[in-house]
Amino acid sequence: MKEEKGALSKSASAVPRRGLGWIVLAAVLIALPFLLQNEIYYLDVLIFFLLWAAMAGAWNLAGGYGGLLSLGHALFFGVGAYTSSLLFVKLHISPWIGMLAGAVAAAILGAFIGVLTLRLKGPFFGLATIAFSEVFMIIAINWKDLTQGSQGINIPYTPGLANMVFDSKIPYYFIALALCALPYFTAKWLERSKFGYRLIAVRGGEAAAQALGINTVAVKVTILVISSALTAMAGTLYAQYIAIIEPLHEFSFALSVQMVLMSMIGGTGTASGPVFGALVVTFLNTVLRDVLEGAQGGLQAVVYGALLVLVVLFIPEGVIPWAKRQWRRLAGRVAS
Repeated sequence: MKEEKGALSKSASAVPRRGLGWIVLAAVLIALPFLLQNEIYYLDVLIFFLLWAAMAGAWNLAGGYGGLLSLGHALFFGVGAYTSSLLFVKLHISPWIGMLAGAVAAAILGAFIGVLTLRLKGPFFGLATIAFSEVFMIIAINWKDLTQGSQGINIPYTPGLANMVFDSKIPYYFIALALCALPYFTAKWLERSKFGYRLIAVRGGEAAAQALGINTVAVKVTILVISSALTAMAGTLYAQYIAIIEPLHEFSFALSVQMVLMSMIGGTGTASGPVFGALVVTFLNTVLRDVLEGAQGGLQAVVYGALLVLVVLFIPEGVIPWAKRQWRRLAGRVAS
């Protein structure tokens, strides 16, 4: 009885501690942009970190939790960026509405691709996503009347909340923070929901999941739709923040690979893994840019490749799951 009471008291005390930790984290995140408002460069780095974390987190929902190795996720990023930008520039529709429209467009496209390709076995789904992304890049380059081709689309500088254009970087920070939180808390929901359990069952063994009565295609299409929509929303913020979009970047294979890289470094199938991976990659980008003064050449790709090889060889599950395992081992030794 004493041991049971001790265990209950420990678990009860862990809840307030966890809640206090979230309160402290929220306070730091709210205060941080105001502390850096005179350090424009570092605030810019912070915004890009959150934007990358949002994109990697969105990819991780399908790639990590769903086991769908999408190598063309830039497709949905580009659809979000182009949908909101075209609506804003051509029809003067607010990017806030354009963000939702882009998310819906990406979700429909994700469902279409999923229905067509998710019955394929092996690496064919990943190859199919690359093909779709390349096709959309070609369309964006050649449909000059609509997209202005390789010249890209310039977002007019008309500051205002309705236009999602601001004189200060601080509003962009909070929008990026919200977009980063969406896939994180979606991942947390997946870890506790019935749909999440079905998704994990499908990832673990599709034949076994089907034997249990799970509609595996419907489950995979659903998570791809959610992932696509969240990725598109990040595309809208990127377009409004950079104020120019062009197809060679928005639909690029390198962009898709970077989402995968961040998730793999931090740990696929974990809520915090993509955030940590985005932090590592953003830090490397900043260091390379500062040390080499922008003249990275091919060194950036070499560093990314070396980092990925090291993670795959020595920490294949990712840094976050590895760190948690090491912490449990250390705690077990201390307790014994």
